[in-house]
Amino acid sequence: MSCILEAPFMIEMIRTVTNMYDHGWDERNGGNVSLMLEEKDVAEYLDTHRVLRTLDTGFTAPELDGRCFLVTGTGKYFKNVQYAPEVNLGLVRLTEQGQKAELLWGFSDGGRFTSEFPAHMMSHVARLKVDPDNRVIMHCHPANLLAMTYVHDLDEKAFTRTLWQMCTECIVVFPEGVNVLPWMLCGTNEIGEATAEKMKTARLVVWSQHGIYGAGKDLDETFGLIETAEKAAEIYMKIAHLPWKNVITDEQMHQLEKRFGMKAREGYLD
Repeated sequence: MSCILEAPFMIEMIRTVTNMYDHGWDERNGGNVSLMLEEKDVAEYLDTHRVLRTLDTGFTAPELDGRCFLVTGTGKYFKNVQYAPEVNLGLVRLTEQGQKAELLWGFSDGGRFTSEFPAHMMSHVARLKVDPDNRVIMHCHPANLLAMTYVHDLDEKAFTRTLWQMCTECIVVFPEGVNVLPWMLCGTNEIGEATAEKMKTARLVVWSQHGIYGAGKDLDETFGLIETAEKAAEIYMKIAHLPWKNVITDEQMHQLEKRFGMKAREGYLD
């Protein structure tokens, strides 16, 4: 049996969270990532019959029963993941309709998964109903998107259109737009439920004055999704106070729809 630290999914997880930290998205222990895995793929690296301990999840998700997740730990700093992955990451399998999580590897210091684990799992459930290939939920604190929630109207259509207008690629990368939540208390099932509801119609959900949730088929796609939205927000924050002489028009965005064979969210373009 191969060492789990050599598994492609482990290597990519470590690279991704390190990159997120280097981008300044995950200060201190801010942010969290969960990657859904097939048990057969995990079994190439671990004895999946050997359970280290069982954790309560605090929620019910029968749709995820038996699913395995590689997830960041609560209170863990992303900068440390590359140096001690077995401490800062954990691999769990959900049981008892999602109410229990069997720890198969990691959290070697006695830790547990992120406090946002319920929000992640609820979002996984929501996205799997839209896209059966969804595997990743990613939460982080990109500075420009946060700043934008202080000065921009939080109406989802308005917020989305502004991001689309900042970079030509934005409407191509996230044609369904961005959904937005008002400030809510983090680490609760309430914000998890609200986020999951928003995930039904978009892969990006902004938590006002807090951060963003992204979903995707793999770590690269999800990282790139957030990276693109954050770049657009950065441009907006640089020019919001200046007179605009040029903008990407709706007519031009319709040209992008035709060129790239995609469709913008219904009702968001004139």
